Amino acid sequence: MANTPQAKKRIRRNNNRAEINGSRISRIRGFVKKVEAAIEGGDRKAAEEALRAAQPEMARGVARGVMHKNTVARKMSRLTRRVASL
Repeated sequence: MANTPQAKKRIRRNNNRAEINGSRISRIRGFVKKVEAAIEGGDRKAAEEALRAAQPEMARGVARGVMHKNTVARKMSRLTRRVASL
């Protein structure tokens, strides 16, 4: 258990950041799922629009430090390829 005030504050701060980061990751996942649902439905126009909405969200996740840049680059690349193949 934390004894010093600094350690106690760090625990509080880590919990707050974990909650915020979790909601950011969840938001990104939601955008990606919209793209995947449009791809599964075979609707190219909807998939392209969903992808255009998802890309800045994913990039924002990298900028905020909740996702690794290579992970996002890989996911964007794969989604773009799947949308293009419709």
